Amino acid sequence: MNILECFEKRLLRKINPDLEKSKKSLETAKTKLEEAKRLFEAGFFNDSFTNTYTSMFHASRVLLYKDGVQEKSHYAVYIYIKEKYSKKISLNLINSFNFLRDERHEIFYGFDEEITKNQAEKAILDAEDFLEEVENLYKNG
Repeated sequence: MNILECFEKRLLRKINPDLEKSKKSLETAKTKLEEAKRLFEAGFFNDSFTNTYTSMFHASRVLLYKDGVQEKSHYAVYIYIKEKYSKKISLNLINSFNFLRDERHEIFYGFDEEITKNQAEKAILDAEDFLEEVENLYKNG
């Protein structure tokens, strides 16, 4: 699937750019990342991991709202970020976002998914870098 197909299937849709929603998504991304860190320290690796993904998801929404795009699918958000921002955000971080998206789905809907301490820690480190790159794009274009 590509961006065009996401728009055709209404998984993404055009809206007016909304910097207020971008700002709120940035705040949510930061809050979720801090929660992920606290959960990690307490040994709740699955919960830390899902909060880390949520942080990256909201960070992505910062750019979508800035660009005037509303999402209706987590996968479509990944497609949008990959196609529109892979020259500005490290592809490793974009791929990490997609990996976290897949794993989050397994945690929520699967039966046996257990996130290790190392996986949770790597996710947090990637989310910190991802958030930093997104915030830089939000503030400096």
